[in-house]
Amino acid sequence: MTDKEKYMISIVGEQKLDNETDKIEVLTAGNYIMKKDHCYIGYKEYDENSPGDYYDNLVKVEDNIVTITRKGPMKSQLMLEKGRRHQCLYQTPAGDLMIGVFTKTMKNTLDKKGGTLEVSYTLDFNTDLVSENRFKITVEEKTNPDA
Repeated sequence: MTDKEKYMISIVGEQKLDNETDKIEVLTAGNYIMKKDHCYIGYKEYDENSPGDYYDNLVKVEDNIVTITRKGPMKSQLMLEKGRRHQCLYQTPAGDLMIGVFTKTMKNTLDKKGGTLEVSYTLDFNTDLVSENRFKITVEEKTNPDA
């Protein structure tokens, strides 16, 4: 057995913008590893408009800080820390943006076998509220790792 087991990663995300709510749900195979007090969740996210393109996503959970790094055609890195606002880089087709990310709540029940991570946060641009967001990531060992 290797360090990286195959896991099922379920992501439910919600974005509220001007009283409109947009919800996404993703279920994908990925990797999960726990080292000391850090957890890493890795998975690929495919672009539905361009199925050949994908992003490599890495979610690092460390104490009260969650860092989400996205690599691919457009890169981004969000740093989520409960009760704090961070400036984060977000690449778009129009160019790079620095956005403010304020983490309102964080609930982490991840352990060696998996678990859940729930985070709610706001995004702002030039301190103007852009959207309210939340996501829940559930990590479970696959029942059939070869599937």
